[in-house]
Amino acid sequence: MGVKERKEREQEKLRQKILDAASELFAREGYQNVSMRKIARRIEYSPTTIYLYFKDKADLLYQICEETFANLIKEIEKIETTFYEPIICLRKGMRAYIDFGLKYPNHYEVTFIAPLSDYLGEQHSYEGSSGQKAFEHIVQQVSESMKACQIKRGDVNTISQTLWAGIHGVTSLLIAHEDFPFVEKDELIDNTIDTLIKGLQH
Repeated sequence: MGVKERKEREQEKLRQKILDAASELFAREGYQNVSMRKIARRIEYSPTTIYLYFKDKADLLYQICEETFANLIKEIEKIETTFYEPIICLRKGMRAYIDFGLKYPNHYEVTFIAPLSDYLGEQHSYEGSSGQKAFEHIVQQVSESMKACQIKRGDVNTISQTLWAGIHGVTSLLIAHEDFPFVEKDELIDNTIDTLIKGLQH
């Protein structure tokens, strides 16, 4: 590995370290209560170092959200290239969404639970974002399942948002209420997905 490649790898590792530290602090303490200085202390670097990678705190939050969605999209695209039955892709995509959230709870909480519009403002629009692209995968899977007569026909966006609300709900509950006496986790997740999908079938 050359000097340039080694430097680029070290820079990317530091950038990811900043993102991970910020995600943890934003989720634990709230975005408004976290300063760039506090993030810098967490990673044992100066605040100036963070500004080499991110314009400001809002940009840092935005990049966390974008990368979280981008990684989720990769998981869903793997499913879509492995399975060709629309209803199977839909089911496995829903499961991948929940598993992703539970694997990265800090990123999930910052991306999907925090009131992002209050912090990011209009300069970071939903249009064209990774969040929109991630949701479009659900829309596509729902639409193809309808065409294959594997779920009943209806308004694609309404059904897609209903499914997202269901899987977001169980993911958020499992993250936020660890002490609740839930049934076995996989049983709860699978039953939630089964119930949502069966409600769409004839």
